Amino acid sequence: MTSDDRGTAPSVPGDGPRPRSSHAARRKHMPLWQETILLLAMALGLAVLIKAVLVQAFYIPSESMEPGLIRNDRILVQKVSYWFGGEPERGDVVVFQDPGGWLVGADTVGPTNPFARVMATVGLYPEGGHLVKRVVGVGGDTIECCDNQGRIAVNGEPLEEDGYIRRKGLQCNGPRGNPTCGWTAGPVPEGHVFVMGDNRGHSADSTAHMCRKDETDCVPGDEFVPVDLVVGKVFVLLWPFDRFDWIGSPDSFEAVPDGS
Repeated sequence: MTSDDRGTAPSVPGDGPRPRSSHAARRKHMPLWQETILLLAMALGLAVLIKAVLVQAFYIPSESMEPGLIRNDRILVQKVSYWFGGEPERGDVVVFQDPGGWLVGADTVGPTNPFARVMATVGLYPEGGHLVKRVVGVGGDTIECCDNQGRIAVNGEPLEEDGYIRRKGLQCNGPRGNPTCGWTAGPVPEGHVFVMGDNRGHSADSTAHMCRKDETDCVPGDEFVPVDLVVGKVFVLLWPFDRFDWIGSPDSFEAVPDGS
């Protein structure tokens, strides 16, 4: 045995530097452009997931929700409240798909610009074909217009709405669709809602689709919106930033008793 041999530990299998895994090697040598594409794909997938189950952006297409929400306001809609069998409640401001024939012309069409279409797909740009209204009645409710003070009543309980509606030029809180102040809607079928715009003189809402006396081309029940078409509840007025606000349900609906 030489002096060089003495003091030298025998080689043991497994000792010494181990080869890097092929996975680590691939990660280390992934080109920047590939990493960029991967990150963009992950971000896109996350945005689509958020839009599908959590939050989506919309805009106010008309003056029907004034004075609280005005044309072109950007709003956020949350969907969590209606998970696991939850349904819209009285007073909620909701976004819903057109039940059929409620929208006309440009309001039925989404964005035409290719970039805007992509942004709409991931929930970062407003889509077309939707409406924004306030839920006034839910399944079993009967809505009447109006009492001697011009107030709408739900299940016999008058609503104090002066804090959030506009009724300029009207004798009561009834809307454009029925210019007279004497009408009744309901009971609302289960799984449906009766909706109204806050700007009662300029809102093509449930009342515009009610059948009037002696009307022959009207389909009874078209005034009620299926809950399945409701996308979610408006909870934030996001833009313009100087009008940022949280959107909730007014106290006027708390005293309304359950319907039939």
